[in-house]
Amino acid sequence: MSKFQAITSLFILVFIIIFVTYKITAFSSNHSTTNHSTSNRYIQLQLLGVNDFHGQLNKYQMVSGTMAGGAEYLAAYLKKYKQENPNTLLVHAGDMVGGSPPISSQFQDEPTIEFLNLLHFDVGTPGNHELDEGVNEMKRLIHGGFNKKTGYFQGADTAYSSANIIDRKSGIPLLPPYVIKQMDGIDIGFIGVVTKETNMYVSPENRKEVEITDEVSAINRTVKILKDKGIKVIVVLAHNSAKSEKTGANSTGALVEMAPKIDDEVDVIFAGHSHEYANTVSAGKLIVQAYSNGKALSQVNLEIDPHTKIIVKKRAKIIATSHHHIKPDEETVALLNKYRKRLGSNFNQVIGEMPEEIRRNQDANGESPLAKMIAESEREVMGVDIAFVHQGEMRKSLKKGKITVEDLYTNVPMGHSVSKLILTGEQIKLALEQQWTKDYENRLQTVGLTYDWEAKAPIGSRVVVLKDKKGQVIQPNNEYEVAVSNYLASGGDNFTAFEQGRLVESGPQVVTALIRHIQQKYPPHSLKE
Repeated sequence: MSKFQAITSLFILVFIIIFVTYKITAFSSNHSTTNHSTSNRYIQLQLLGVNDFHGQLNKYQMVSGTMAGGAEYLAAYLKKYKQENPNTLLVHAGDMVGGSPPISSQFQDEPTIEFLNLLHFDVGTPGNHELDEGVNEMKRLIHGGFNKKTGYFQGADTAYSSANIIDRKSGIPLLPPYVIKQMDGIDIGFIGVVTKETNMYVSPENRKEVEITDEVSAINRTVKILKDKGIKVIVVLAHNSAKSEKTGANSTGALVEMAPKIDDEVDVIFAGHSHEYANTVSAGKLIVQAYSNGKALSQVNLEIDPHTKIIVKKRAKIIATSHHHIKPDEETVALLNKYRKRLGSNFNQVIGEMPEEIRRNQDANGESPLAKMIAESEREVMGVDIAFVHQGEMRKSLKKGKITVEDLYTNVPMGHSVSKLILTGEQIKLALEQQWTKDYENRLQTVGLTYDWEAKAPIGSRVVVLKDKKGQVIQPNNEYEVAVSNYLASGGDNFTAFEQGRLVESGPQVVTALIRHIQQKYPPHSLKE
């Protein structure tokens, strides 16, 4: 090879190397830019949701083998994820109050609303338990006002929505049917609804001012309003049930059944009421529910095209508020300490010691040991032979070992009182027949009587043998003294037969009767010695 050829070849080789290097660099630069452009093309919106908190500010539960829950840990997780994305809204799907432990219930659930205010929840909807103490008390917690027990309260900073709680006088929704929030130039419409079962679970006197209407109709009517305003991102906060496997498969519940009937412009539905896990898609709608009591939260991530303002991608996670992975939020700890101090030491008093756990759940025969114990305590305190208790009266089983006043107020939190009624034998039988409807079974727990029933008999004719504790047949026209909660006495849980009874005496709170029973039957060892 000549010297000229060698130089020429070397020049060509250098040129090729430079050219290839340039193309590789250019390709890498363009690929990176494309990725960057793609990731920034869409607006990343995060929704963090909670449901069915029930004022569980200072209560913890096991989730998948780890301790979770408690306001200070829930707050820490919400703040952590909110810091990761400035385009974040905090939402809840109802029952944030009601059935609460003493740290909240003894102050009319104001501490729980303070907690939500501390975290700056953006949008919420009432569940059925927000109505436990009536419409006016619900409105006071939301809008602020005076209560004779606690004085003036400033109310919630959260914007509340409910499209199907209708004021009977005006015929319009009691609360705004929708709330619009803007995030990074995108308008997001939120629609709140509560289960129609509220008509069954809230006593008639506490919902007499309102009518709970069909959820799907209320949602679709409100969606039309939002669509007319040009809003294309619509989220429903529904205090209705949903459930799925962790994979999203085998989804069930009211919202899964409703989803095909709900306007397709609805993109995401936050569920509640059933305290289950849900992370599934039904009829194109992403449905999530994060258990209950603050032991988990729902994280929904949306990618939105800023030009069309349409969601192009949506995904969700249910995140347990595990204590192992985060430190408690200091602001929330200070709030809890304030109310612990105000609560005092009376609730720490040990009133009994249980030799074994008393289960809340019903056995194969439909019997709940804890409900039976409550019924017995009501029978004793009112001096009658017969007592009835509904399954919703208690929230948790009674643990083995020492029992404090706080334990009982937490397990039996509803604040119901005991009533003595006079019922005929026919009315007692009717109450028992009302345990079964075409849609569900809702078993009463009884003491002082026994009965046989036929599962295959027509609804309304299932009770075939009904006797008192002495074995005497309950006579249809005879009158009997019966103890029930004031909730059942007013027809709660659709047991309207009790409304037909004659009220002859009002007694102490149900929890007070239970405390007396345990003190007498299961005193602490120190009292025995």
